[in-house]
Amino acid sequence: MTGEWQSGESLPVESELENQYGVARNTVRLAVDVLVNEGLLVRVQGKGTYLKDHPILDHHAYRSPTDPGKGTPLTPPSSAYAEEADQAGRKLSADFQMLIVRATTDITDRLRIKAGEAVVLRRVLRHMDGEPWSIEESHYPVALAAGTALMDPDPVEGGDEVALADSGHVEIGCVDELAARMPNPEEAQWFQAGPGVPLLVQLRTGFTAAGPIRVTETRYCADRNRLVYALGERA
Repeated sequence: MTGEWQSGESLPVESELENQYGVARNTVRLAVDVLVNEGLLVRVQGKGTYLKDHPILDHHAYRSPTDPGKGTPLTPPSSAYAEEADQAGRKLSADFQMLIVRATTDITDRLRIKAGEAVVLRRVLRHMDGEPWSIEESHYPVALAAGTALMDPDPVEGGDEVALADSGHVEIGCVDELAARMPNPEEAQWFQAGPGVPLLVQLRTGFTAAGPIRVTETRYCADRNRLVYALGERA
């Protein structure tokens, strides 16, 4: 944490750490185990132990409107990620999927649709410099998405917000719910995280004047992401 060792650097061997800190070999091993579990160190078979090279990136989950005349207070996530990656000098890439699925209860309750009703699921798997970064899944009622670009198997240029606005659905607000939990085996494998690293889960329900129109769940690895909310006016 003091910067004595840099990201990607090899940790000294156990005997050196033992002498440097004046502790027993078992104490060194237990300390390294803790840091591996927290996702700060990674063991490479036959090569040694390294500081994991993934600095924290600030993601602006909400920004105050820069142009209230457009009728939406939300910055499209795709635009926010691209800007943040550019500022950090990192390469952003993403894989996209569009599916029709049966919605889970937490989604149907927030969309105010019938239990088990089908929804359009638009999934974005983001990477930074090739490292897994976030999983974003947006859920839309099929009746709302039908006949719009939300049914396309490709990303909408400018973000889903454009497709919504073009079809007369302009989001005027949202409710965010933030939680932390441990990843399931599939998520742990995709994120390539340490066994003790939790996920940050952001569940956002977007509203028009008529009611909720989409629910977006975004999962972030807690050891490489920090969510930033900018509210109100700033000088």
